[in-house]
Amino acid sequence: MTEKFEFIDAERAAAEAAELPTVARMCALLDVSKSGFYEWRHRPVSAAQRRRELLADKIGALFEAFDATYGYRRIHAELVRAGEQVGPELVRKLMREMGLIPVQPRPFRTTTEPDPHAPDTVDLVKRDFTAQRPGTKVVSDITYIRTWQGWLYLASLIDCATREVIGYAMADHMRTELVLDAVDMAMRNRGLQPDCIMHSDRGTQYTSTEYREKLVELGLRHSVGRTGQCWDNALAESFFASLKNERVHHTVYPTRKKAEADIAKWIELFYNHRRIHSALGYRTPHEVRTEYLNSQLAA
Repeated sequence: MTEKFEFIDAERAAAEAAELPTVARMCALLDVSKSGFYEWRHRPVSAAQRRRELLADKIGALFEAFDATYGYRRIHAELVRAGEQVGPELVRKLMREMGLIPVQPRPFRTTTEPDPHAPDTVDLVKRDFTAQRPGTKVVSDITYIRTWQGWLYLASLIDCATREVIGYAMADHMRTELVLDAVDMAMRNRGLQPDCIMHSDRGTQYTSTEYREKLVELGLRHSVGRTGQCWDNALAESFFASLKNERVHHTVYPTRKKAEADIAKWIELFYNHRRIHSALGYRTPHEVRTEYLNSQLAA
């Protein structure tokens, strides 16, 4: 045992001896003493460094909790919501140091098939995707999700005031009844007020006689964007980009039923209740709707 300790001491002494010339040169260049250098090297971790380490742990946990979909702005907002006092640039710097890069969106592909014989309908939104009250302006669109069984189509209705998905429907087709099912769900959820603007693109589903008659029956106003102008329905396109970028592109769906259950869960539990939006002051759609309802009760 004594020989073992002597060997370790000799090895340590040799390492320190090899280090001395380097330390000596470094101290001479920096005009500091060797004793000062060793005192600095063995100093305790500062309070600032401990705080940075704690922040890094929280940032890593949030990044993982949101499936690597949040950039530094939303991570910063979540920290502030939790009571943390930190600036966005520090969050950005720490995420860069930790190598945390959020997932990136894929190129956009359209599913819109315009009806050249559809009657003219005006654009009542004109790219203004804001509203003072829930249920007064809604945007709608259709997208597709790949499964091993084939395509699953999703029609959604998004409230411009709260960014909440108030109605949606999924099926293995994209006929007009798909969007009508989404409208029915929104009506069941009491998400549509009389004279609510129902905005969409000029796809055949939204310019069909059946859809237009349904809106008239419910007392809703029909609105469509221009042909080939995706920005005229940018809010709906933004929702689909979030869905695919943050969920669909990182999930394998063996069946349409599995995809439908997963997407419904993502919409109901995550998007509407947990996902914060910069357009809402980094609040969730559920929080905004709740605040509005409470203000109405207090009035």
